[in-house]
Amino acid sequence: MNELSVYPIVHKQTVAWGDMDAFGHVNNVQYYRYMESARIVYLMALNIFDQDILTVVASSQCKYLRPVFYPDVLHIGARVEELRNSAFRMQYVLWSETQNQIVATGDAVIVCVDKVSSKKANIPELIKQKIIQLEADVGNDLLLNS
Repeated sequence: MNELSVYPIVHKQTVAWGDMDAFGHVNNVQYYRYMESARIVYLMALNIFDQDILTVVASSQCKYLRPVFYPDVLHIGARVEELRNSAFRMQYVLWSETQNQIVATGDAVIVCVDKVSSKKANIPELIKQKIIQLEADVGNDLLLNS
């Protein structure tokens, strides 16, 4: 689980029986829900929901490394890899207690949108500084792009 030490947020997710599909392993869609849960914990740590912006997932992907089965507990690490003016790229790692290894990785580009106009908006400076500090706390040097 040492791989998670560079992630400022680690969300613990219990795999539910209903997360499995007809093939007896966790359905691929669930991985995106697990990553979403970790992303929400990260965003809550920023107090971003108190701002005049919304966050929208512009793109996301998941690399499935090993199948996951019930019962299991996953530890999902979330961090920001790249910070732009109005968007940031997050990276995720899903680590299985049962398998004692990483079972999937993923990333997503999150865009900030004005709550009223629904148009792309700059990330508030306070939020940018919180992201930089959260990442610095685990030794993650962000890629800063305009």
